[in-house]
Amino acid sequence: MLILLPPSEKKAGPGDGPPLDLARLSFPELGPIRQRVLAALGEVCCRDDAPEVLALPAGQVDEALARNRALYEAATLPVSRLYTGVLYDNLKLHELDPARATDQILVFSGLWGVLRLTDRIPPYRLAMGVSLPPEGRLAAVWRPALKEILRPAGRLVVDMRSGPYTAAWKAPAPAVAVRVFREHILGGVPKRTVVSHMAKATRGEVAHALIKSGADPRTPEQLLKAVAGLGYAAELNGTNLDIVLNS
Repeated sequence: MLILLPPSEKKAGPGDGPPLDLARLSFPELGPIRQRVLAALGEVCCRDDAPEVLALPAGQVDEALARNRALYEAATLPVSRLYTGVLYDNLKLHELDPARATDQILVFSGLWGVLRLTDRIPPYRLAMGVSLPPEGRLAAVWRPALKEILRPAGRLVVDMRSGPYTAAWKAPAPAVAVRVFREHILGGVPKRTVVSHMAKATRGEVAHALIKSGADPRTPEQLLKAVAGLGYAAELNGTNLDIVLNS
């Protein structure tokens, strides 16, 4: 089983490790693209329109730009500690076996392409949905290289990424995208809706539970059985595993 996660806009910081060393990151084949994106980001962060280009919320502009301008000098920390936010709060990596979690989780990123939990990087701000001059849409920038280097070798891919990150790499079969719905009864008829905050929390909880249980499903059907066995109401719909929460 290989679980794919998005990053988080919320990040811990500052780091406590040595400065960035691109050569030590996982998937070194991505090094040239990482250098290009880093250079482009550095140039954009010197422009007056950087907040608009990077789609930065008004209250976070100063911190985000300061972090992006210091990527080569800033102290680093491992991916396992860098990302915070709803999904990662519920993933509770500190409670999981580090070796198993590192083997079973990949984190996608607009700046780094894809990372493992042990990679050390500085805090930054760059979403995959950004069109970064002069490179263009980051999902398109990363897509050819990720297609070449990511080969799950028959492992079941459990995709918990959000839209812009799924655009960077389409997992080959067998692959299952995890969706989360809240179900309520309206006029006697069941209705399902997506609640973003709850979806992130549930994905984190499910990933945690799967890894902690030692489950290693090889097919979508085995994944469904494992998730149901952990107490979730779930069903397979095509290539999606739908988790249904009751109101």
